[in-house]
Amino acid sequence: MSMPLVTEDHEEFRRAVRRFTDEEIVPIASELDAKKAEIPMEIIQKMAEQGYFGVLFQEEYGGLGLDNITMAIVAEELSKGWLSVGSVMTRGIIMGTLLEAHGTEEQKKKWLMPLINQEMESGFSMTEPDAAGSDPRSLQTTAVRDGDEWVINGHKIMTSNGQRADFLVVMCRTEEDDDDSGNANMKMTQIIVPTDSPGLERIRSVPIWGHTGGDHMEIKYKDVRVPLENALGARGSGHQAAQDRLGAGRVYHCMNTIGQMWRAFDIMVRYSTEREVHGGKLETKQFIQGFIADSYIDIQAARLMTIHCAEVMDKDGNSRVDISAIKVFVPEAGSRVVDRAIQMHGWRGVSSDLPLAGMFQGFRTLRLADGPDEVHRILIAKEILKKYPDGLSWDFGV
Repeated sequence: MSMPLVTEDHEEFRRAVRRFTDEEIVPIASELDAKKAEIPMEIIQKMAEQGYFGVLFQEEYGGLGLDNITMAIVAEELSKGWLSVGSVMTRGIIMGTLLEAHGTEEQKKKWLMPLINQEMESGFSMTEPDAAGSDPRSLQTTAVRDGDEWVINGHKIMTSNGQRADFLVVMCRTEEDDDDSGNANMKMTQIIVPTDSPGLERIRSVPIWGHTGGDHMEIKYKDVRVPLENALGARGSGHQAAQDRLGAGRVYHCMNTIGQMWRAFDIMVRYSTEREVHGGKLETKQFIQGFIADSYIDIQAARLMTIHCAEVMDKDGNSRVDISAIKVFVPEAGSRVVDRAIQMHGWRGVSSDLPLAGMFQGFRTLRLADGPDEVHRILIAKEILKKYPDGLSWDFGV
């Protein structure tokens, strides 16, 4: 069924992505996922040929120049086939969004274009082991100017795709010694660092439950030197750039989650039509019918919220509340859907015979990734409360 805001062009693109997923991904997904195997490079190259890594980007850089609703469709369909595939695609899109928004023309040619055609992979290096993840302004990794270079020193954890990335975007503190502005937001800069730079040391891959297809690395930077022109955006713009990257990441993670919710729903409903228990099929039991109905409600609500958020982003509207709302709601809704599917399957639900346990773990992780739920709930409330002292109300029609 077509959704409001979704055109026939969107649906035609969906059908093409679904054919690709059914033909290229579904036949290999279960076996590779069970082995925790990486996505074959052949599949990644075929995805690049279809333009999936460039959905949002301008054609002059090798992209398709499409909208966030199309991006939602691609993520949903790919992740329904195999979460790892959707995650790899959205990871590249997230970093590409950062480069397109803040990079110079030279940076776009050098880093964005190879990202779109998958000649390169990227990663994001912001979180630190001894700094609060909910406050990026507390980070201590420094980048000091020395002639025509930045010299970077620091310790990062949870660097996305740290093992495979050809370059990382690193959040650094770059204030000068005489900088007494007191504005912590203006003391951060994002800097592009090739992973073969001397002094960049990969310490370990941090295992993350429920996630395959990407390494979250602990990395130390010791006197790592890169050219000044590797700064992404103006000096001091790093906090805003990080918010742009994290905002996009939250939306695209939700898109992937919906694809997985859909897969769990299919597994659950099909099983209910096959399993005999107490003299009849599971589908005839009212408890199970309740599971199916409640799961439909959760999935459709999550999809509509996410599509609405994508439309607001496409229209350059203020999407902060919408992004935070789906960041909280979608993983929680996904957890409920998968929990019902696990309950229906009994022992199979918690075994490695089915992907449900991994989904459940992954959705729980998303309540922390790109900012904990509590931070987003506070942001939503603050933004809404701003309206009422002036006699206004919150406009749900926007």
